[in-house]
Amino acid sequence: MSVALATTSNSLSVFEAASPPAASIRDLFFLILFITAVIFLLTEGLIVYCIWRFRRKPETSPAEPPQIYGSNPIEVAWTIGPALVVFVLFLVMVRTVAAVRVREQPADALHVTVIGHQWWWEYEYYETSPSGEKRLLFRTANELHVPQNRAVALELKSADVIHSFWVPRLAGKVDVVPGHTNHLWFQVWEPGVYHGQCAEYCGDQHANMMLRVVVDPPGEFDAWLKNEQQPARDAPDVRVGRQLFASLACVECHTIRGTRAEGRFGPDLTHLMGRQTLIATTTPNNRDTLHRWVRNPHDLKPGAKMPSFQLSEGQLREMAAYLESLR
Repeated sequence: MSVALATTSNSLSVFEAASPPAASIRDLFFLILFITAVIFLLTEGLIVYCIWRFRRKPETSPAEPPQIYGSNPIEVAWTIGPALVVFVLFLVMVRTVAAVRVREQPADALHVTVIGHQWWWEYEYYETSPSGEKRLLFRTANELHVPQNRAVALELKSADVIHSFWVPRLAGKVDVVPGHTNHLWFQVWEPGVYHGQCAEYCGDQHANMMLRVVVDPPGEFDAWLKNEQQPARDAPDVRVGRQLFASLACVECHTIRGTRAEGRFGPDLTHLMGRQTLIATTTPNNRDTLHRWVRNPHDLKPGAKMPSFQLSEGQLREMAAYLESLR
């Protein structure tokens, strides 16, 4: 088992920052919390003091106390004081935005295009030449693999409605908007699996549109990248399942490189079993899940756009065996 998978954590805490943008957001939160806590304590302390100091005593005359109708020093103080606080908060906010926004990336940055679909994520990996030209290497789905300690530049797009890409431990929430490209970057310090969530309501299965970012040590990432660029393995023992897959409408929706399946509507399945999870990372990827998914996707994901093909039990076993060979 890789180091990344061995250190899986389900934490979604923004306080456990694992990259510079997330750390900047966390530090901003604590700074604002400190400033507002000081203001709260001073204000409440003054109120409590005044209640105690100027309380009515038994020996106090019931006469009305002196009335103050205006004080220029007090008016100036409570105008300048809040203005200074707002100005300081504005400066630290600008500093944080500058730290987390996409800046000029180093030459070795990994470039990935993220495409949000109802209800799954598509990833396009690119190779960038010294001149800045990008060449598509391959497409995959739902599990985003990135290398440890290397800048990752994401372009965020949508194929249908507004989604939102949010992995709290890596960076802030960025909307994924149809017809518009947004950007996000991070550089993860420690290998592991970092979880996230689509943070913009996008339909029936919004709650199950999860994110899974697998951070591999450099050597493991290079091996994964090399394997993902290869076509699907031609396994003779799953010939029946492969022919069944090719005879159905599966080839119109899914891509399996090295076969005639070149659909773009659904996830690329070329190396399906290289993923630990299925159904937008909500379910373990194994033969039982594949069998149930092919039998009737709506049992596992109500509202899914994949239909049930009403296959027999024998056909289901052959199809699941073929899909299980895609490593």
